[in-house]
Amino acid sequence: MPHPPPERSAAVSPPAHSDSSTSSDGSNSSNSSNSSISSDSEDTLDLQLPEEFLALIEEERTGTVAGRWPNRLSYGDLLDRVEEWGPALTPVGKFHLVPVSVERDLPLVHGWMNDSDVAAFWGMAGPRSATEEHLRAQLAGDGRSVPCLGLLEGTPMSYWEIYRADLDPLARHYPARPHDTGLHLLIGAVADRGRGLGGTLLRAVADLVLDRRPACARVVAEPDLRNIPCVAAFLSAGFRYDAEVDLPAKRAALMVRDRSLRDLL
Repeated sequence: MPHPPPERSAAVSPPAHSDSSTSSDGSNSSNSSNSSISSDSEDTLDLQLPEEFLALIEEERTGTVAGRWPNRLSYGDLLDRVEEWGPALTPVGKFHLVPVSVERDLPLVHGWMNDSDVAAFWGMAGPRSATEEHLRAQLAGDGRSVPCLGLLEGTPMSYWEIYRADLDPLARHYPARPHDTGLHLLIGAVADRGRGLGGTLLRAVADLVLDRRPACARVVAEPDLRNIPCVAAFLSAGFRYDAEVDLPAKRAALMVRDRSLRDLL
């Protein structure tokens, strides 16, 4: 069966730890149970921190990192205060990442997760309680993964997860570096898909990460290799294809945007 046209995919990068049966695009279908979603979220949020990362966090918390950059981290702030990153000006308008409020945003996110195109990649179609558990697990964690709404000109139109890839199970599958920051994205409205928004917004958010997180040298993602529109969106956003990685739920393309190359790609 031919692949869909570039950037037609609703889900640009589903979570690496999704666990359900395989769908036609090589990622997972939506028949996972509520309990499997719970255990997946816990796997991401409860990964044991290696000693070297604990030491690095302690150095930054106490301001002993040799003056390389102003100290902004604390134990509860592993992503440099996403809520304070502010808006980004893009060719399609002002874009703003806003951390999810379960009480405010659950109906919207749940509806997106149950869209058939999204579910084919994220594998999270199901009752509202499953989406709520997925969101609350991140919000109640130590801050290594922050679920956000993406607002374009003030209108919520996408869902993002900004996460510490070096502290995620993904780090078991590639040579992670301290402060590698990962992105997951889905475009919510059908009308916003297939017109190049994915690449534009990925570039904007990767730039926000590199601007607001001076300790981060790389932004990474792990889309399914068979999701050609997804890979194309990352390439158009200045990411480079680094390697193929075998994850529990898919064979993925490791995509990397390097700080050192951001003005060249």
